[in-house]
Amino acid sequence: MEILLKKDVTNLGYAGEIVKVKAGYAMNYLVPQGFATVATESVKKQHAETLRQRAHKEAKLVADAEALAATLGAQTVEVKVKVSESGKLYGSVTTMDLAEALNAKGLNIDKKDITILAGEVKECGEYEAAVKIYKAIKGTFKFNVVAE
Repeated sequence: MEILLKKDVTNLGYAGEIVKVKAGYAMNYLVPQGFATVATESVKKQHAETLRQRAHKEAKLVADAEALAATLGAQTVEVKVKVSESGKLYGSVTTMDLAEALNAKGLNIDKKDITILAGEVKECGEYEAAVKIYKAIKGTFKFNVVAE
């Protein structure tokens, strides 16, 4: 019997897949628990249309993410911080500081998606950061830490 999974089922498949199982397993467990529906011809057609639309949306999201990655690569962000007389920062530059600087330039990036490649930034200079944009698409940008 073929069923369309509504939720991920361990050792069987992921949500949105059509899989074959024994009729008793499907009718006594999967369907009553809400994990699946019986894959009739109309359900299969509807599922195929959903996959086609999802692929179209996915292609647009990937194209937008790649464009944002290219825009980020061309950016150099300047972060102004307070510096001691010896040239050390009071504190360090964080991803929140970088997110605010990017938002000021019109790029809406969340601080959770930014990773500073040099680790901790505690001195003035030029550094690089990576941004997770969409799934496997990442972008990098340079930032300068300057004294206020």
